[in-house]
Amino acid sequence: MDERKLLQTLIGQSLISEELAQQITVEASQTGESVEDLMRKRHLLDNVSIAKAKSEVLGIPYQKVNPDNITDELLKIIPGETANAYEVIPMSKKENLLVVGMIKPWDSKAQEALRFIAKQNKFNLGVYVITPEDLEIALRKYSPYQSEVEKAIKSLNIKGEGVPQSLRPISIEESAQNVREEAPIIKIVSSTIKEAVEQGASDIHIEPERDRVRVRFRVDGILHEVSSFPVELGQAIASRVKILSNLKIDETRIPQDGRFRTVIYNKDIDFRVSTFPTPAGEKVVIRVLDPAVGLKSIDDLGLVGKTAEMTKEAIKEPFGMVLLTGPTGSGKTTTLYALLQLVRRDELNVVSLEDPIEYYIEGVSQSQVKPEIGYTFASGLRQILRQDPDVIMVGEVRDSETAELAVHAALTGHVVLATLHTNDAVGVIPRLIDMGVEPFLLPAALNVMISQRLVRRLCQKCKKASPAGAEIQKIIEEEMKKLPESSEVRVKFKAPYSVYHAEGCKECQGKAFLGRIALFEGFGMTRELEEVINTSPTEGKIRDEAARQHMVTLRQDGIIKALEGIATVEDVLRETASD
Repeated sequence: MDERKLLQTLIGQSLISEELAQQITVEASQTGESVEDLMRKRHLLDNVSIAKAKSEVLGIPYQKVNPDNITDELLKIIPGETANAYEVIPMSKKENLLVVGMIKPWDSKAQEALRFIAKQNKFNLGVYVITPEDLEIALRKYSPYQSEVEKAIKSLNIKGEGVPQSLRPISIEESAQNVREEAPIIKIVSSTIKEAVEQGASDIHIEPERDRVRVRFRVDGILHEVSSFPVELGQAIASRVKILSNLKIDETRIPQDGRFRTVIYNKDIDFRVSTFPTPAGEKVVIRVLDPAVGLKSIDDLGLVGKTAEMTKEAIKEPFGMVLLTGPTGSGKTTTLYALLQLVRRDELNVVSLEDPIEYYIEGVSQSQVKPEIGYTFASGLRQILRQDPDVIMVGEVRDSETAELAVHAALTGHVVLATLHTNDAVGVIPRLIDMGVEPFLLPAALNVMISQRLVRRLCQKCKKASPAGAEIQKIIEEEMKKLPESSEVRVKFKAPYSVYHAEGCKECQGKAFLGRIALFEGFGMTRELEEVINTSPTEGKIRDEAARQHMVTLRQDGIIKALEGIATVEDVLRETASD
């Protein structure tokens, strides 16, 4: 395809500027990457816009794929290996016309493969341009998880006692045998990982028990069982995961941590592995770090309204701290990454200290701390200050030394993004003081304090409104009264209030939820707050100042999202129960 014509088309549609087109052309010639791949990599345009521009250049129509139309009969016509290798999928068949979707219709090898299939089956061919997302959805149809796993297990012809060796009495004559790597084990692990990515799982738990190996996925924060294997496969599966992540196969007595990266459904995905010895064998937990899921924009996170405006203004300041708080698993790191993507620019040096690095962000110098060799957040922060940084991200402020260094970095001309463990935004200042930071430094160093929680996001296709019960009505009414009378929310929603629930549909695969969204509360530094810090920085007085700033609390933000049909009120009340 003529990439110059593609860029000219995008310029003509006012989707990119001529200056940007020139930059992309130069970068493509230097790196050898295609213009299309570069635009995706740098998130310059959405894939549908790129596909429509390609369609115009090639004279081949663009079409969105409906996965429900891809039947088992169609899947048999184009084998999975061919579909994956040439990025081509069957979309429909009418009489002797086979319609396919392609990412690169100009690829001569893909054309040759399709001509061979058409000749074999005596079909004519019709072609559409499709997006990588639609290709990915269609490729998933080739690998039904349970049938693949059952087939692999059956091929092993397992005959055992059904109890882990470590839980069975053994004879002193019984000799240990090394686990032998076999193709079916590779298939089981591969299929499990692919299924986790397809379901949007954040974690895979492979847990050996007395009579089986249980597999659970954490989806939208909830663990659920997806499969189980014969107990005899437990160590072989653990060993396969260890091989992938370069861990010691023969060391089963102590926990180990590792990492690996692979391409699944045309996406580069990282996996973080942790093993843990139990009497039944090694438990393996794999964190799925899918950039498409984990790297989000501020709007996607649910950071809206006054808190969003305040945060965006704070990271534009020449110096100062933006501190995020919340319990483990509340999405703080995801929010930090969203802020990093907002601040990264060619003219800024953005550096991060993380433990561990979850996602790699182009244009950010990321470094992982290693406490076992003395490379801590504190020592790393000292080194970063010698790297001429503009923006510094500190994964977690854990101790007084890191806290003091971060505050001094904010005071000496750097924007510092960091996380801290407190229950809410109001607790940030007392916590920093408890960690040994001098109170008089905080007014100049702190810009914004934000707290967050995660709740499940309702499926927007099958959600339905219903009147809230009497108790819920009372809770909503009490929280709404605390908002300013002039607020848009109080004007928009009136009693009696309706809340939303979902029953499940094709869109959400019957789960009623699709991903998660964060609840936020945040307030900024003001002269009034400075006076409180310098006189009597108690949580009560800080809370009064936050209220004077009309801070929307976590519970209020959650109730607003529940009234808008984004989350269930039950999830919101559960996650904000202590607030």
